Amino acid sequence: MPFNMASPGCVFENERTDERMPTQDGMPYIDDSPSSSPQLSSKGKACRDVALTVPLDAGKSAVRDSDKGLEMRKWVLSGILTSEETYLSHLEALLLPMKPLRAAATTSQPVISVQQVDIIFFRVPELYQVHREFYQALQPRVQQWIHSQCVGDLFQKLASQLGVYRAFVDNYKSAVETAERCCQGNAQFAEISENLKVRSSKEMKEQASKHTLEALLYKPVDRVTRSTLVLHDLLKHTPTNHPDYPLLQDALRISQSFLSSINEEITPRRQSVTVKKGESRQLVKDGFLVELAEGTRKLRHVFLFTDLLLCAKLKKQAPGKPQQYDCKWYIPLADLSFQHPEDMYDTGQPVPVVPDEDIEAMKIKISQIKNDVQREKGGKSNKALERLRKKLSEQESLLLLTSPTMPLRVHNRNGKSFMFITSSDYERAEWREAMREQQKKCFKSFALSSVELQMLTNSCVKLQTVHSIPLTINKEDDESPGLYGFLNIIVHSASGFRQSANLYCTLEVDSYGYFVNKAKTRVYRDTTEPNWNEEFEIELEGSQTLRLLCYDKCYDKAKLGKDEAENVDKIMGKGQIQLDLGVLQEKDWQRAVLPMNGIEVKLSVKFTSREFSLKRMPSRKQTGVYGVKIGVVTKRERSKVPYLVRQCVEEIEKRGLDEVGIYRVSGVATDIQALKAAFDSNDKDASVLMSDMDVNAIAGALKLYFRELPEPLFTDELYPSFVEAIALSEPVAKESCMLNILQTLPEPNLNTFLFLLAHLKRVAEMEPVNKMSLHNLATVFGPTLLRPSEKDTKIVANPAVAITMSDSWSLEVMSQVQVLLYFLQLESIPKPDSKRQSLLFSTEV
Repeated sequence: MPFNMASPGCVFENERTDERMPTQDGMPYIDDSPSSSPQLSSKGKACRDVALTVPLDAGKSAVRDSDKGLEMRKWVLSGILTSEETYLSHLEALLLPMKPLRAAATTSQPVISVQQVDIIFFRVPELYQVHREFYQALQPRVQQWIHSQCVGDLFQKLASQLGVYRAFVDNYKSAVETAERCCQGNAQFAEISENLKVRSSKEMKEQASKHTLEALLYKPVDRVTRSTLVLHDLLKHTPTNHPDYPLLQDALRISQSFLSSINEEITPRRQSVTVKKGESRQLVKDGFLVELAEGTRKLRHVFLFTDLLLCAKLKKQAPGKPQQYDCKWYIPLADLSFQHPEDMYDTGQPVPVVPDEDIEAMKIKISQIKNDVQREKGGKSNKALERLRKKLSEQESLLLLTSPTMPLRVHNRNGKSFMFITSSDYERAEWREAMREQQKKCFKSFALSSVELQMLTNSCVKLQTVHSIPLTINKEDDESPGLYGFLNIIVHSASGFRQSANLYCTLEVDSYGYFVNKAKTRVYRDTTEPNWNEEFEIELEGSQTLRLLCYDKCYDKAKLGKDEAENVDKIMGKGQIQLDLGVLQEKDWQRAVLPMNGIEVKLSVKFTSREFSLKRMPSRKQTGVYGVKIGVVTKRERSKVPYLVRQCVEEIEKRGLDEVGIYRVSGVATDIQALKAAFDSNDKDASVLMSDMDVNAIAGALKLYFRELPEPLFTDELYPSFVEAIALSEPVAKESCMLNILQTLPEPNLNTFLFLLAHLKRVAEMEPVNKMSLHNLATVFGPTLLRPSEKDTKIVANPAVAITMSDSWSLEVMSQVQVLLYFLQLESIPKPDSKRQSLLFSTEV
């Protein structure tokens, strides 16, 4: 729900404390492999301490903290109000067909009987009335907000009316089963139940989304399970001396008590299927996974029951027909293993990987279609909008199929093997853990008859808990579009380990519907109390969730068990945080403690929206190199290319060309800041510091230099010309224009770009090792080198048509990437010291 400020397993601490960051004196041995970040020199270490402690030791007064907490109350309540409006629209959609169905039931041609109407829509009018009264009472209080505003009485009253939900939940199973029978027996009712229209928000009244009857009947069930989370969030941001505090505590107590009394009944996955001898088979977990079958990627719906794993395919059905599954295969859990028994180190067939440029091309196409959808929403053609939505669904489905790369192999003891591919180690670990947990209770093998298998497959329609493929096109209107911008994360420390291990953490965020590994801490060896204190900057592209995984690095693969050979490093714990603007909108750091599997990891996070992160700042200094015009720096140094650029490139080419993900993997932010400070103050210090530093931090320092230029390397003046030239379709004209525009760059900019271009080509030559193609490098450096100083987009063709900032940004980034990629792909590039005339090569203007 949009007003859930954090996941239940994560506690954000908005209060500032005076506790200092732990120093790194006496720290355990840190792995000094190329992928880790060694300790800085004493000077660099001091910079690290300052960078970490200043944002956290804000020293704000208690009064200001209290005001901030009360302001957060307003944001939480605004989210609750928005969610209530959406929930009421769902209930209204349920009530809309109820009256005509009841009226038709008394005629000579009833659609369904009066009794069936009563069972299907049982207590829905009462639920609507309860929440309508709550919404109407809460709305004016939020709109006329003052910090002393009280709302606790409304939540206490709402909690006292949960008895209506008791009756609804008791009848829920009967309602769904009755609706299913009515769909099968009456085509008209089936048509109605598949096309219930839910009105959208007030701003888009003409828009309406379609929902099934079964999906809407589940809304109240889902609502009551989340009621305690709402109260937790509100109570957390309510001062203990506020009049609301005891009322909200009472409402939370009632809600928790009610929820615990019916928890088993309202959890769909606990629904069961009766098998032979009166035993019960229950659904434990289900979801969509990509299966690699005969070399082809297939989207499957996978169901884990208490005694077997079933892989199914959703059948294509005509409109109005009930959903059906086709079973592809199943494995009794007693016969399932994760590694082929004949070879404990057999890793099986390799996963075919789709080139990164193809993945990026899909993202670009998705962004373009999303932009077209936004434009079309203001028009009158529903057919055109539907065509665009269909194209968007096809492209997102294709991306969902092609993006995963991590294998999850399962084997049947009879010799059959199957492979799923996941995009995240987090997801892979979840499935492994769930299967292993159920295997502990399964001792006997069995075989299902064709009739039994068909009955089980048919039951999946009713039992499924994941109802739609994770595409943005399937999101409801009230769902968050995610965050766009930069997330700074400090991974402080971890505790709770029972024995010493070689510990490190990885960070993942979702992007375009799948998760991507964005950063990795260094390895702390032989410790139970790692203190990383490392900061990372992660770019968010519509992201909603941050995942953190803690690993024990294995240096000796021979010690691994046969079912672990695929995963060299052991997952010690995993957890996730919902990225909600309500929490992260503050510009200050937010502290968080993330519990996972008995371990606690301490984090700090800070979010900068794209609107602010894209702004270049005018030069305010003439000393140093960062944030200073490139012409000023080269003139001062009497060089053609800034010393910083030459030194970073030299070091990266010396020991970073074979680094996997060079320029893409985030370096430790504190190391980057230390290097920045060294370059700004003394060149020699920077050279010494660089020789002992992680190569990813050096790459990060180089990217930061170009990003902080007060004007982009390609200049604000020429940027529109580059964008127009790259859009030309005639190859000769495009090359002529691009080279002529490049020729007009100021000399320091031109020399620096050609120097960098030659370096990036050398990086791409090592693509088989470092996995960085020309397209990957263009994606990383395009916005860095071309992003204009102004935040306003130059790409929007029709200013009269509203486009979201994320769509506008996506279009602009596409052009920036394409410009740089064009120059990277040119076969003949002049040397940095060539005369300007050589830029024309043999091309005729």
